Amino acid sequence: MPIVVNLDVMLAKRKMSLTELSEQIDITISNLSILKSGKAKAVRFSTLELICTALECQPGDILEYLDDKAYKKLMK
Repeated sequence: MPIVVNLDVMLAKRKMSLTELSEQIDITISNLSILKSGKAKAVRFSTLELICTALECQPGDILEYLDDKAYKKLMK
């Protein structure tokens, strides 16, 4: 799947841990970890909104589309 989740990048930019984000938006660490690792099959807009509000960012800062070639190169 050529959708990349950059949650770890945004957390680092905001100097926030996954635990802090979890507590702030009241979503379990395990659910955020699934999203962060890119293993999530879907994300609710309400969840994305909470994350963006907490991290003061745009959805495009969290989710990125790559073409197949770029995605394969990234995953090497």
